[in-house]
Formats: sequence, C-alpha cells, structure tokens
Amino acid sequence: MGPGGFLLTLWLPVFLGGGSWAQRTEITTRVANAEDCPVDLFFVLDTSESVALRVKPFGDLVAQVKDFTNRFIDKLTSRYYRCDRNLVWNAGALHYSDEVVLIKSLTAMPSGRNELKNRVSDVNYIGKGTYTDCAIKRGIEELLIGGSHHKENKYLIVVTDGHPLEGYKEPCGGLDDAANEAKHLGIKVFSVAISPHHLDQRLNIIATDHAYRRNFTATSLKPTRELDVEETINTIIDMIKANTEQSCCSFECQPPRGLPGPPGDPGSEGERGKPGLPGQKGEAGDPGRPGDMGPVGYQGMKGDKGGRGEKGSRGPKGAKGEKGRRGIDGIDGMKGEAGYPGLPGCKGSPGFDGVQGPPGPKGDPGPYGAKGGKGEPGDDGKPGREGIPGSPGEKGALGNQGEPGPAGETGDEGSPGVDGPPGERGSNGERGPPGSPGDRGPRGELGEPGPPGDQGREGPLGPPGDPVRAWNSPSGSQEEAAGAVGRGQPGDRGNPGVNGTKGYVGPKGDEGEVGDPGNDNPTPGRRGIKGAKGHRGPEGRPGPPGPGGPPGPDECEILDIIMKMCSCCECTCGPVDLLFVLDSSESIGLQNFQIAKDFIIKVIDRLSKDERVKFEAGESRVGVVQYSHGNTQELVAMGDANIDNIGALKQAVKNLKWIAGGTFTGEALQFTKDNLLRRFTSDKRVAIVITDGRSDTLRDPTPLNTLCDVTPVVSLGIGDIFRSPPNPDHLNDIACLSRPTRPGLSIQRDNYAELLDDTFLQNITSYVCQEKKCPDYTCPITFTELADITLLVDSSTSVGSKNFETTKKFVKRLAERFLEAAKPADDSVRLSVVQYSGRNQQKLEAQFQHNYTVIAKAIDNMEFINDATDVNAALRYVTALYQQSSRPRAKKRVLVFSDGNSQGITARAIERAVQEAQQAGIEIYVLAVGSQANEPNIRVLVTGKSADYDVAYGERHLFRVPDYSSLLRGVFYQTVSRKIAVD
Repeated sequence: MGPGGFLLTLWLPVFLGGGSWAQRTEITTRVANAEDCPVDLFFVLDTSESVALRVKPFGDLVAQVKDFTNRFIDKLTSRYYRCDRNLVWNAGALHYSDEVVLIKSLTAMPSGRNELKNRVSDVNYIGKGTYTDCAIKRGIEELLIGGSHHKENKYLIVVTDGHPLEGYKEPCGGLDDAANEAKHLGIKVFSVAISPHHLDQRLNIIATDHAYRRNFTATSLKPTRELDVEETINTIIDMIKANTEQSCCSFECQPPRGLPGPPGDPGSEGERGKPGLPGQKGEAGDPGRPGDMGPVGYQGMKGDKGGRGEKGSRGPKGAKGEKGRRGIDGIDGMKGEAGYPGLPGCKGSPGFDGVQGPPGPKGDPGPYGAKGGKGEPGDDGKPGREGIPGSPGEKGALGNQGEPGPAGETGDEGSPGVDGPPGERGSNGERGPPGSPGDRGPRGELGEPGPPGDQGREGPLGPPGDPVRAWNSPSGSQEEAAGAVGRGQPGDRGNPGVNGTKGYVGPKGDEGEVGDPGNDNPTPGRRGIKGAKGHRGPEGRPGPPGPGGPPGPDECEILDIIMKMCSCCECTCGPVDLLFVLDSSESIGLQNFQIAKDFIIKVIDRLSKDERVKFEAGESRVGVVQYSHGNTQELVAMGDANIDNIGALKQAVKNLKWIAGGTFTGEALQFTKDNLLRRFTSDKRVAIVITDGRSDTLRDPTPLNTLCDVTPVVSLGIGDIFRSPPNPDHLNDIACLSRPTRPGLSIQRDNYAELLDDTFLQNITSYVCQEKKCPDYTCPITFTELADITLLVDSSTSVGSKNFETTKKFVKRLAERFLEAAKPADDSVRLSVVQYSGRNQQKLEAQFQHNYTVIAKAIDNMEFINDATDVNAALRYVTALYQQSSRPRAKKRVLVFSDGNSQGITARAIERAVQEAQQAGIEIYVLAVGSQANEPNIRVLVTGKSADYDVAYGERHLFRVPDYSSLLRGVFYQTVSRKIAVD
C-alpha cells in the first residue's frame, strides 16, 4: 500500500465518525466542569466618612483599600487538588456608607478579573454614615443568588474600621443580626481592619470566629505596610484553600461521573426563609378602579412640583387679600458630603474618679527607713514567764581595772517624779521542764562523826545451862549449889541496831589563808559603766569675734523670693463668667459637634489649671446653650438643680445630643441674653460662640449683634462638613467688630480639629484672662536729687566677645531702670557709658544723656575692643569726664565692671587713682564677675584703701556674680540699680 493509501486509511474513521467525536468533546467538557471545586468570594468595602476622611490627603485610606482588593483579586488563581479536582474562583464586590453600592456581581475568574479590578479602581468614596449591617446582608444576598451550589464554599471579606457613625441607627437589624445570619447560612466572614484606630470589638463581632479575624489589615501607616497587607492576603487565601480541600475532597473514591439518573420525587417543603432585603422599586402598575368614597383624610405632604402649564389669559385685577399665615418650615435638604477629617485630637480632659477598686495584693517590703530618734520611755511591762534555768557558765578571768572616766558636768537636779501606782502582781509562770542531769561532782570530804545512836532493844532470855563443878572447890558443894541456881555463859552477839538519823551540820570552819595572786590576763575586761554626770564647770571667757557673715538679701531679692514662693502673689484671672453658645445644626456634623463639646471642656480645664480660676458658687461660673432651628435651644449651667459643681457641668456638656436641624444663630443669642445673663450678673464675663458662620437670616430675623451691649463676644467660625468656609460678615456681626465700644474677637478656622490645638487653646484662655489682677512687686527706685551716673564697661580680652554681648544687655537694663525711675524732672538723672581696655583705649559711647532711646542705640552700637586691661587709666578718664561735664550739685556715681586684674598695675597705683576720683566727689561701685578676681585689688577699687577694709561699706558698693550669664538672671539688675540709687 502506498503512502496515499495509508493517509486515507488514517483519516477515514475521523471523517466517518465526525458526529461521534463532537459528542464525546461535549461530554468531556461537562465532566471537567463537574470536577471543578468553585469558591464564591465577595468583598464588602467601607468607604464611609470615618474611613475616607480619616487622614490627609482625604481618601488615602480608601485608595489603600482599593489597592488591597485588586492585589487580592490578582492572587485568585486556580489550584489542582490530589483528589483530581480543580479550585476555581468566583469574585464580586460592593462598597458602602449610608447606602450600599454594588461594584460587580459574582464573576468567574480569571475571565472577569480585569473588569472587576477596573470597577474597583473606579470607586469614589461616599463619605457619610456607616451602615455595616446593611452591607453585610447585601453581600449575603449576592452570594446566595449567584455563584456555585457549594454552600460551604462561600466567603465574605468585610474591610472596615468598625466605626459606626454615632447618632445614626443601624437600619438593617444591627451588626449582631447580620453576623448571625451569615453563620446560620454557613457563610464564613473574614473581618479585615482599616487602620489606624479601628475598633477590634466591632471587628470581632463581624468575624465568624477568632480565626477569621486575627490581625488582618488592609491599610497601614507604618513602613511595613506592604509586608502586612501581603501577609493578610496570603493567610486568608491559604485558609480558604485548606477549607475548600476538606469540603471538596471529603470522599475516599471518586469514580467517573455516570449518566444522569431519573428525576427524583419532589422533596418536602423547606423551611420558610428569612425576609429578603427590600427589592428595587418596581414599575408603576396599571391604574386601579375607583374605590369607594373614604373618610376625610388628614392633610397630605406637599406633592412634587408639576410641569409648567400653558399660559392662561389675563384675569381681572383681584382684590387685596388677607395677610396669609406664616408657612410651616420646609423639609430639610439632603445630607451633604462629609467634610475633611479633623486632625488628631489633643488629650482628653480627665474623667471623673472611678469606683474604688478592690484592694491590691500586698506589696513588696519597702527599703528600711532612716533611724528614728529616741522614743519616749514605754510603760513598764508585765513580768515575763520564768525561763528555763541555764547551765552554770565558767567563771571568767578577773579583768584589769579600767581607768576612771572623766568627771562629767553635774546635771541640773530634777524634781522628784510622782510615785506611780503599785503594779499588779504578776501571775506565776508555768513550771519549766526539768533540766538535764549535771555531771557527777567529786567525792566530798569525810564529815564529822555523828552523835551516838539510841541503845538497842534487850535480847530474849537464853535457855538454862548445865550444872558445872567448881574448878577449885575441893568438896564441890557450894559450886553445885550455884550451878543449880542457873548462871550460864554469855549469849551470842545480837543483830546491829537501826541507823540513827543524820546528824546536824557542824559550824563553819575558820576562813583559810589568802592564796597567791594569779597570772596576768592579757585580754582587757569590758568597759565599765559610764559614771554619773559631773558638776557643771565654771563659765569660760568670751572667745574672739568671728568673721563677718555674707551680706543678707537685698529688698529686691526678697521681693523676688516672695513672688516665687507665695502662690497668692501671682496674678489672678477670676472671677469670670463664661457663656458658650454651641451650634448644633445639621451642617456641623456629629463628629464636629463632639469636638466642639471637647473644646468647651478643655477651655474650662485650662482656666482651672493654668489660670487658677475657681468654678464654684460665689466665684466663676459657666453656662452652655446649644441651638439649631427655632425653639430648639437647650441650656445647661452652674446653678441648675442637678448641677452643683464643675464636674457635673462637664458631664452635662458631654451628654448634649446633636440636634441636626437648621441654623437660627440670632434667636440663640437672644435666648442666651434672656435666660443665661439674667442668672450670671458678674461684671467680668465673656461669651464664646461656636458656629459655622452661616445663619439662616431669611427665617431668623433676630440681629446677630444681640450680645454686644452686655458682654464681649468671641465668634469662632469653623468650616462645616460640606467644606464651606464660614461667612465672615456674620462672624463680625456676632463679635461686634462694627461697634467702637466693647469690640470682641472674630476667629476663622478650616476644620473643627484645630479647636483642640494647644496653641489655639492658650490664645482663647489668654483672651478670657486678659484683665488680670497682679500685685506690685516691681522694686521701684526713686531719685530725689540730681544724679550723673557712669557705667564703665570692661572691653578687654579677658572678657570675651560673647560675654561682652551679655554685658551690653545688662547695661541696657540698668540704663532703663535709671532713666525710667521716679525723679523730680526728666533730666534729673543723666547717664553716660564708657568702655575701656588698654592704657589709651577708653571710648565714650554716650555722654550724660537722659533719653533712653539714644542711650540704648549707643549701647547696641558698642564694638568689642579686645585688648589689654588698664583700670587705672579708665578711672582717670572718667574723673576727667566728670570734671568737664558733670553738674555741680549732682550726685556722681560710677559702676566699674572689673575683676581686679590689670596688667602691670600695683595695688598702690589703684589706690591713688581711686582716691583722685573720690576727691572729685565720685562714689565708686564695683561689679566683679567670675571666681578668679584679684581680691586685694578689688578691695582697693571699692574703698580706696589698701588696708583697714570696711566690710559694711564694701557690702553696699561691691557686687559679685559667678558668671556673665548670671547678670541677666532674676532681679540682679534691680538689686544693683537700687543700691546705686539709694542715698
């Protein structure tokens, strides 16, 4: 067979079985789809005011949320499971505020990925209220009506900060109800935070459980934002993949799918479902037939404006009608867009003291304190129990006799004390346990013999003996007769008698002879007891006088010390009455309204803490009026029945609710005048009006300058939630700027957050307390006669350029004190300024002027000479200056800046120069700076004498400071000027 035949044989079955091939392809496709494991994923994105306007630039967090969503969508890729099934995705999204906007229904991935991402990128934030419950329920609806049939593979990803807009109700049943509905339907919900300042408590309610919350975040202001967001996306996807594999591969064997079976019997009726969300508005139905005539109804709402009718013919001139009734208030307009978010608020005012908690655990022992002084003698204690007798100790060696102590002074004889009452006899102590037996002692010496014992009892009579013959009797008659009588032999010795009783102890023997002295003991004995106080010795002779003490503080220094130590010496602000008028209209917005209340509380706290204003009865008082449209004013003030202190007032301010109506500022000011000023009658008071500066003057004709005649007014105009600036004309009218008398203060700010700025609060409190009562501690000086004063400034190298500039500032202060002092005439006191350095380096900067402006300019223009030091040449120069230019009857005084160091000058030479000046009637004062002063030369400069230094004179004419910076510290310049000015 040729090649052509082979090809024909190969392709012939293909052409012949074309229909069979197409049918097999369709079946294979169905089988492949049946083997997919679909996951439905729906994004619920928060674009409310609390997110969109949280940080600048506004909308930045929303942009981060959209970026998070698109990055998440990019990672929704298919995956093959070992159970021969493929993971596929269906994704959709919506965003919400006080309305829910569908971005895209569930769409298969990856075919619909680009369209879904584009729609997410095109989202514009709504920036109003936060209806999270409605958004979640709409997301549940989208998951149920679209996507796959796998109920266990449906997921919601809710991206929010958890902040519902306070003041609005949750219109769809609340967050708990929405979360419970998702759990009931088997839908898993991930809650992802929008940072910063998200509410974890609310996010935990949204999440199915803690595993679906964790620390997920879609935004961040930290440098690690990219890593945090990436970790959140990967973690959520891994959790979904793991859950899906369990649900889709939960079988042991998966055979090929067979042919569809016959349809089954219809199932029983399912449980009744929950009511669905409101559907879209349907088309208008056909008109129904006319109904029966009903009862007369109430007046309906005003209908929509009809179309423009055709022009009718000109009618006759009508008669003048009656004056119409005032129309009802119109319906408020739609809520505008949210304003820019405020800056981070300052630290809140301190809250009320909480309920006292339970006592804490016992703390660790503290460090030992310092040893206390000797206490008072205590009362005599009761006798203690008898102790266990101790074993006898060894006899100690005899110690050396101690030296007798010195005789103390005899103390004053004290008066005999009162005999105390006899103490009660103590109870007998418990008997102690018997002591252990002691060692056996040595055998004692033989005692003296006792007295003889008592005579023993007589023994029994023995038996009679046999008769015996007499030994020497020849006849034996008499002996036999005797034997017959019965005299026998002596009986046996009887038993020993009973021992007698112990004899009495004999008398003590004579004392033995004294033994030899023992060896010396090298160990000294214990110190003897201190002897009694000796008699008082005679009074000694007076000692030599001690050195003179340092000079006491000057009067100016004393006044400065008093000002620093005495709190009552500070300037006081109160009493002052504060009147706050708070705009609570719709254009303010709830968040801004809360900030305005915080501002009121912070102003009160600042005045209490920084200005020491006492808000109490008889002192300063506070009242707050909030308002919106007609007759909505609400007043809280000190003196109300339930407000008896400033803490209660601040709590009442916190409890004020946002009215959210129109803006009748003039009516509110008139209400304040009629109801609050009638109660606050203090001469010193300030009204602060907080508003957006746009009053509805068409419906409220009350003039805005109502308070101008009774109190100064501060008008704070702040941009509203619609980002509209305040009306400056209204603010100026409120603050009375058009009136020459009692003008107030008008301030404009872009947003309410600026009210809590620290500097702004300081400016407000300063304005309230601009008229303080301060004690006069100026330490004034007075000249009663003519005076010509010269300031002789050291400009040598040892001073330094920086210290020279400090000296110039000090010289200007002295010049101002001298020339601004009380004096008979303007030219009674004249001042000249001379700087000096080497021998021929004296420069007259100002010659006896009484105009401070001229003197100050001359001092500013002084240039540092930076050369040697010759104080003698400077003194002679000043002496010549006085001889040429001084007035005859004027006091001549010179303040010399010098440390006493002068090149090549002896104390004798300085003495001659000083004496020449004194002979010219010049009184010299010396100011020494630093610790390296030449003391002998300084004393000569002050007194003109190298010997016999007059301490009292030196105290009045010599000033010392440790360094040049001390010249400008405290009231030193007042001390120097006062001593020079005093006659």
